Amino acid sequence: MAKKLVVAAIIMVFMVVTIGVAMAEGKGNARKGKYLFRKTCRSCHMEGGSAKDLSPVSKTQAEWQIVFDNIGKLECKDEWAKLSEKDNLDVYEHLYGHAFDSPSPAKCK
Repeated sequence: MAKKLVVAAIIMVFMVVTIGVAMAEGKGNARKGKYLFRKTCRSCHMEGGSAKDLSPVSKTQAEWQIVFDNIGKLECKDEWAKLSEKDNLDVYEHLYGHAFDSPSPAKCK
């Protein structure tokens, strides 16, 4: 009986981990997104730059969602087109995850 309980417990843990990994798939890498944002976007989106000063805390999570839903309408859409879908997801994860109303807003630009 004890062996059956141990086997059942191991199977349950395996299932929980597998489901967690599957749910996490599709999310971007916020750390890589921060690097890409600084490398690709910051040169224009800074104080004195050619575009509006922008950082993760410039918008709420809902506002960032709207921006990324309409990326093809942005003035800098050509720059976004140069990034891969994975890179776009990474930048989104950085900006959305550190937005003004997020649990962990960015502390500096």
